[in-house]
Amino acid sequence: MELKHVLEAILFSAQKPMTPAELQSLLATAGEGDANPFSGAKARDIAPALEILAAEHEAAARTYRLICVAGAWQFASQPEFALWIRTLVGQKHRPSRLSKPGLETLAIIAYRQPLTRAEIEEIRGVSIDGVMQTLMERELVEAVGRAEAPGRPPTYGTTKLFLEYFGLRALEDLPDASELRRIPVEKPKAPITTGPDTTTEAHAQVTLEEVIPHSAHAEAATVQTPAPQTP
Repeated sequence: MELKHVLEAILFSAQKPMTPAELQSLLATAGEGDANPFSGAKARDIAPALEILAAEHEAAARTYRLICVAGAWQFASQPEFALWIRTLVGQKHRPSRLSKPGLETLAIIAYRQPLTRAEIEEIRGVSIDGVMQTLMERELVEAVGRAEAPGRPPTYGTTKLFLEYFGLRALEDLPDASELRRIPVEKPKAPITTGPDTTTEAHAQVTLEEVIPHSAHAEAATVQTPAPQTP
């Protein structure tokens, strides 16, 4: 018996995605003595085993695959089978899609975080009060600290739910956006909004299409449900 097969059985039966740390804890507490030869498995052993397992499932071209989203692993159906699986499990209510201004603002935060509202508005060239409220209500963005500037305005970054929403393992998996990173952020000269963390001036707007390929911000069609179990 190999570690990857034990992990496969656990994830196949799990009701939620599991991180390597959670898998390590489960392995450490399952059974006693010789009945559990993997009780001493460490995260450094588990992560490579999961990568191998995911590659094997991908190569087998099955109707499901093993994926890692926001640092947690789970089995998910392939996107092309979503039509039939939705019919089986029912159409779940999903929040409405983000607006174009919402996606543009979210892209700026994702690539340049942590940022203050003033810095985000300087890049976009417009007020973002309503957009930021929406992003925070959707739990895609959160306050992550305070800037070393007068008034110590809060800085914002993306959340774990952001990674789940876009099906990303980590922020490092974001598509390249060197153009967005090159846009300078300067101290504003004249305010267009009020508040200690929203003072800014107008600059040329940057659209999401200019910095991220369309496919990167389209919502995934994958239905993340466990693969059908057999006796």
